[in-house]
Amino acid sequence: MAASDHVPPSAQSRPAPAPVPPPAGQAPPERRPADADRALAEQFNRRMRDVVLLLRRVSADQPITAQQLSVLGSLEAGPRRMTELAAEHGVRLPTMTAQINRLERDGLVARGRDAADARVVTARLTETGTDLLHAGRERRLAFLAERFAALSDEDRAAVAAALPALERLLTVP
Repeated sequence: MAASDHVPPSAQSRPAPAPVPPPAGQAPPERRPADADRALAEQFNRRMRDVVLLLRRVSADQPITAQQLSVLGSLEAGPRRMTELAAEHGVRLPTMTAQINRLERDGLVARGRDAADARVVTARLTETGTDLLHAGRERRLAFLAERFAALSDEDRAAVAAALPALERLLTVP
C-alpha cells in the first residue's frame, strides 16, 4: 500500500465540475473549500504512509515480507485468480506472478486452475501459508494493541470513532 504524492499534469489542469443545483425549495448545501479537502488528503496520505512503514518494521524480521503477508491475507477466503490478486494489490500480472512464484517455492501457496475455465491460474493458501499468515497477523495485532494501550482513553476513543468514516472512505467507488 504505497502512497504517492504525484499528481499528473492532466489532473492538475482539469476544470472543476459544474455545481449541481439543489432540489426546488431546498437551500444549497454548505461547500467546503477544495483546498480544505486537499489539506486533509495530504495529512491522511502522510499518516497512511507512516502506518504502512510502522507495520513493515514490525514484520521486518519475519520469514516473509509485509507485501507477501498481504498477498497471503488476500487468499484467506479461498483461491483467487492471479489477475484479481494483481488488481487488488495494484501491481501488474508479471509482478504478482513473481510474488506467487516465491510463495509457492516456500510452500505457502499452491497454484490451481479455475473450474469454469482451465486456462485461468489461481492461487490458494497452503496449511503452512495459513499458519504463517495467522502468526504474522497476531504479531501485528499484539504490537498495535500495545501501542493503543499507551494512548489516553480520549485518544483511543478518537481512533475508534474514526473507524466508520475510514471504512466509508476506503469503500467509496
